[in-house]
Amino acid sequence: MSRHYLSEAGKSGRLLYMSEETRDFCRKVAVLVFPMALQNLINTGIASIDVIMLGRVGEKVLSGASLGAQVAFVMNLIVFGFCSGASVLIAQYWGKRDMRAIETVFGMSAKLTVLLALAFMLAALFIPNLLMRLFTNDPEVIRQGIAYLRVVGFSYPLNALAMIYLNSMRNLGQVRVATVAYFCSLVTNVVVNSLFIFGLAGFPALGITGAAIGTVCARAMEVLIVLLYDRKVNPHFRMKLEFFFRRDPLLSKDFWTYTAPVVANELMWGLGMSTMAAIMGHLGSEVIAANSVAQVSRNLATVLGFGVASAAAIMTGNVIGQGDRELARRNGRRFMILSVLTGLLGAGIILAVRPILLATMVLTEGAARNLSFMLLVMAVYVIFQSVNTTAVVGIFRGGGDTRFGFFLDVGFMWGVGILGGFLSAFVFHAPTFIVILFLLCDEELKVPVTLIRYRTYKWLQDVTREG
Repeated sequence: MSRHYLSEAGKSGRLLYMSEETRDFCRKVAVLVFPMALQNLINTGIASIDVIMLGRVGEKVLSGASLGAQVAFVMNLIVFGFCSGASVLIAQYWGKRDMRAIETVFGMSAKLTVLLALAFMLAALFIPNLLMRLFTNDPEVIRQGIAYLRVVGFSYPLNALAMIYLNSMRNLGQVRVATVAYFCSLVTNVVVNSLFIFGLAGFPALGITGAAIGTVCARAMEVLIVLLYDRKVNPHFRMKLEFFFRRDPLLSKDFWTYTAPVVANELMWGLGMSTMAAIMGHLGSEVIAANSVAQVSRNLATVLGFGVASAAAIMTGNVIGQGDRELARRNGRRFMILSVLTGLLGAGIILAVRPILLATMVLTEGAARNLSFMLLVMAVYVIFQSVNTTAVVGIFRGGGDTRFGFFLDVGFMWGVGILGGFLSAFVFHAPTFIVILFLLCDEELKVPVTLIRYRTYKWLQDVTREG
């Protein structure tokens, strides 16, 4: 047999191997991405329902609910920070099948997130006026927001518990339970909102308070599904009170090492988004209403991109935990390609729904004009956001690189976008479209820095300890 033939056979074997590896990658991505994208879509739908239904009631009511929801938005980002930090450890320990370490990390993160949510609940119940004044100076919008917060605050602890549990299950490959929980939550929200916002079937028409009641009922449904799944179905895990009080100094040290930067990152990002909402909130109710609809559109357009990012975090962590760094590197390249494709798809969705929203939403002429421009800017924004999210929130965090995102957001979101938006709005009194361009320029500027970091492969870190 000739040396040339052996060489060609070897090449064919490698090509076959890569083909099988790529197919395996696609299969695993599909199993993770589509359920998580559906979950993101349902979650966005839950938030969108309040906007759509209250948009039929009035602009001030819509603005009050939108700005009141910023409190939960900030809380959820901190909770998501704890979830993501815990996922760095849970995903890699699942690669090693170390259930005791997973249970301990879950207990620490669940305890912290529920305590945090209780603090936010107390703030919503007792100082709602102060919270609303952070976002707007419109008296009627403030009044509507106070009514919303005093009811919706009861949903915060329920939301936090469901979030940390379902996120932990994703890292163990259990993704369907979240789809069921969020779907039931969506149905509950639609039904209760319809009854209490508009006063259907003999129920009182409570307007914005009815929307808050719907959110509380929806989050209660999520927790009910979680508890039923945990006790009756879950093949790997059972919540126990002992998890919340288990002590492990080394795991605790690792938990804070990888979680603290993520929490700081999510907090800075969340505060940044809320600061942007506050800047727009002080530009008038027409800008607030337009931004409320534009944000929902962006969230709908990014559900698949965030699903890809979540899959990247889980698969990267699992593979590194198994000790295969080269496969993690190859998968990272595949995820970056996917991020561009999902970003382009998201942009196409925004452009497709733009004429529909402009034709159906009950908005003043000024609000409609602002919305039209915002949607065009958002279409470009989501392409770059998809790349950054997949890299920073997915690949980097899954590989144990949790610090980079913090400095990226502080530098570009705060140092360029928010600072430029603030100065253009309140110092130079620039036209609204200039303010919007500044507030939505950070993702485009981040991409070159993100790609440079990706090429260093400093995100390939095994963060587990030997049992």
